[in-house]
Amino acid sequence: MELKPGMSALVTGGGSGIGKALCIALAQKGLFVTVVDFSEENGREAASLVQNENKKFHGDLKVPSAMFIKCDVTNAGDLSAAFGKHVDTYGGLDICINCAGIAIKTLVYDDRSDGTSTWKHAVNVNLVAVIDGTRIASQIMRSGKKPGVIINIGSAAGLYPMNFDPIYSGTKAGVVMFTRSLAPLKRHGIRVNVLCPEFVQTNMAEQLSRRIIDVTGGYIKMEDIVNGTFELIKDESKAGACLWITKRRGMEYWPTPEEQRKYMLNLPKSKRMLTQNTFSTVQTPEFYEKIVVHTLSHNFRDATRLERVRLRLPVEPHNALVKIIYAGVNASDVNFSAGRYFSGGAKETAARLPLDAGFEAVGIVASVGDSVNHIKVGSPVALMTFGAYSEFTQVPAKHLLPVPRPDPEVVAMLTSGLTASIALEKAGQMASGQVVLVTAAAGGTGQFAVQLAKLAGNKVVATCGGKCKAALLSSLGVDRVINYQNEKIKDVLKKEFPRGADIIYESVGGEMFDLCLNALAVHGRLIVIGMISQYQGEHGWKPRNYTGLCDKILAKSQTVAGFFLIQYAHLWQDHLDKLFDLYASGKLKLCMTRCIQQVSLDPKKFVGVASAPDAVEYLHSGKSVGKVVVCIDPSYSQTLAKL
Repeated sequence: MELKPGMSALVTGGGSGIGKALCIALAQKGLFVTVVDFSEENGREAASLVQNENKKFHGDLKVPSAMFIKCDVTNAGDLSAAFGKHVDTYGGLDICINCAGIAIKTLVYDDRSDGTSTWKHAVNVNLVAVIDGTRIASQIMRSGKKPGVIINIGSAAGLYPMNFDPIYSGTKAGVVMFTRSLAPLKRHGIRVNVLCPEFVQTNMAEQLSRRIIDVTGGYIKMEDIVNGTFELIKDESKAGACLWITKRRGMEYWPTPEEQRKYMLNLPKSKRMLTQNTFSTVQTPEFYEKIVVHTLSHNFRDATRLERVRLRLPVEPHNALVKIIYAGVNASDVNFSAGRYFSGGAKETAARLPLDAGFEAVGIVASVGDSVNHIKVGSPVALMTFGAYSEFTQVPAKHLLPVPRPDPEVVAMLTSGLTASIALEKAGQMASGQVVLVTAAAGGTGQFAVQLAKLAGNKVVATCGGKCKAALLSSLGVDRVINYQNEKIKDVLKKEFPRGADIIYESVGGEMFDLCLNALAVHGRLIVIGMISQYQGEHGWKPRNYTGLCDKILAKSQTVAGFFLIQYAHLWQDHLDKLFDLYASGKLKLCMTRCIQQVSLDPKKFVGVASAPDAVEYLHSGKSVGKVVVCIDPSYSQTLAKL
């Protein structure tokens, strides 16, 4: 949500501390603000400051630019009346910040009273009032049929125990889980998020022992609280999000994706997708065309030829026949055509010829075998098996991955997207608050890696060559883009990131690998997903010696982890579903536009099976930006575009 003058906000606990700072910050954007607080002195002072800020945006007004309403937030009637007065005055509600909170000095297990004025009161202020405020605000926003944002102020004490005030810790934990459970409200245009700062220098925090503050690194700047709140307001992808702010680690989203996947229960999506999306029956021809490897060579064009073959029917009992619509192009196509992915010697590999080329594709099920009952003719599917550079291919039905539509964006999610998603999680053990370096970041898999790392709450550094690629990466949210045509990667990393990178996602190899190894932090993890610079030498892919590798990683407890996607096939569907969910929610950018726009697909067109060698050569030219795809059947792609 973009903050604009004339919008309105209501802030409970707005008379002091964080609430007061947020009231003023909103006023500095030209928003009308209702300050709700129990202290009349503090509340009126805050409202006066808001009005002074608002003078910069508003002249003569029929309504006050700020209001103070004295209110005990634990009184449901008074709280409801405060919201009602705000709506009557400003005609609606754009932003609600539930900030009221108190601490108690007596430990609950030492409290001899009935708790009415101590711990029960704290529960009512810190938790019940937040629930009630969220309930009222969401109902107002829904009835007004306008988008709105609700920010609940939690605390780091809601994420881990605070022994000196269990009630405060428990109530703030309740605020966190309550807020995170409201993510579905986004479908009504309402986003509810929670901010969990550690210690801020407020009257409440100053009652604590200074030793506790110092152990955590000191007070957080109020500016950081304001920036975190505004991020939760403005970022349309944040719904049910919890932003944790500490002096030690900065801003991080909690829990990390890795922690989240430990408890998330995903309904099986494959059957749902298949029943919702089916296409018309596919006409099967007598003959079809495909690209085959007829001789082993790292030169893909020399190694392959276009063949016209007869379509074998009926389909074998456990197989499915798929009409390919789009096929993905990969750097490793040249390794396949050179026989690099087969065990045994050169003679044994040559004995396998001819080989069907191409690793990944999306298409439509044209026919199924008699024993296949979990998939229907007309279903859109993805496949990651040999033979994708073909108009038709027959594969075991169990290897098909259900997809919503056979679009080119889905191809980008296959080898490129799955490699980034699984490698960062498994090989990189990615958390949040880390420095993540991605090489060749403007390529197909690099674009996924930088976005996934940012979504996990990390600082992302990316390398590329060219202004267009640099602009693209900046638009994807990369914190530091290093264009090696203008500056030396080694110098930038040494100067700006002297501690090193915690995770490096490396696909270039050669000198770049050496540079990355030297830029790896203590306990860092370097993920090797490829070495494209070594694939197309005069004699093809030749292994390199990395002298001193063991000495280097031993000295800093580092890890160099290889990643080969085929060995993680059991995770493909789950991660593909995750990528679809991110795409559907707008968190993952998958647009096919040019230059500085957000892309995952290279805009250059390759049409027909015969264009596959051209596409492979284009990928290795270094000119590509995003995933390179071949449109196998343009007539079907035009039909899909109309749907």
